[in-house]
Amino acid sequence: MKLDRLIGILTILLQNDKSTAPELAKRFEVSRRTILRDIDNLCNAGIPVVTTRGGDGGISIMDGYKINKNVLTAAELQNLVAALKGIDTVLPQSNFKSLMEKLAPSDAAISLTDSIVIDLSSHYRYGLTEKISLLKTAIAEHKAVSFDYYYPKGEMRREVEPYFIEFKWSAWYVFGFCRLRQDFRRFKLNRLWNLTLTDSKFAPRTVPPEQVNAECFPYESKMLIKFDKAVKYRLIDCYGLNCYEETDDALLVTLDYSDKEYMFGLLLGFGEQAEVLEPKEIREEFTRMIKNIFSLYHGT
Repeated sequence: MKLDRLIGILTILLQNDKSTAPELAKRFEVSRRTILRDIDNLCNAGIPVVTTRGGDGGISIMDGYKINKNVLTAAELQNLVAALKGIDTVLPQSNFKSLMEKLAPSDAAISLTDSIVIDLSSHYRYGLTEKISLLKTAIAEHKAVSFDYYYPKGEMRREVEPYFIEFKWSAWYVFGFCRLRQDFRRFKLNRLWNLTLTDSKFAPRTVPPEQVNAECFPYESKMLIKFDKAVKYRLIDCYGLNCYEETDDALLVTLDYSDKEYMFGLLLGFGEQAEVLEPKEIREEFTRMIKNIFSLYHGT
């Protein structure tokens, strides 16, 4: 019996009117039988979990119930507080107060002051909140969404079957099946606009685990760059403590990249404190870009 999964199931049931064993099994990547055992364990812990049959049936928690303070330790509850407040920064309506009324009884000896603050919003918080709300509806109802997507090659209208909303690599994404490319794709929420919920229903597909658990975008090539020692702190901030090889007068960094234009933009931000050494063709292309920028500002 894993406590983290039980807390996860409990949180889902408190946030939603009801769920089902198949939905929970898919969410936690376990069997339906395991979920049913977890429900029995929650009931044995004194939590009134109600199961109803029929087309409108499901698993739910009795209205108005508060969790006994012995179920969660102080440290576990404080971690939940931080996580729930973080989610609240991008939700259209705050559920934090009602959730905490259920999670923390009035006599719980615990401080709910913030030792960890998580803010998952962005400069485009209000647009982001609306997108997340609409995507949650689309995922729950198995309906496709359409949107205008802006990417290096321009812009295009896409229609996607959404599966997950993710916060990865310091940004929000929707993961789903792109009907145009006929494959699974991630779309950055700040790059998609005019988001619309369609009437087109879809049957959930089997998602390859390697795509769900992707740690990064696929890299295309490597670039060797020489940096001035004055920007060491920036390199550590972006790539970690051991990202460079130090010489007498410079820092050498080999970077993997999947988007050449993005790398050029990053290098321009370092100005004269960064120099592309290899590969030769990338150095030459970056040199042409710098010359074109020089010409633009000197009118030649």
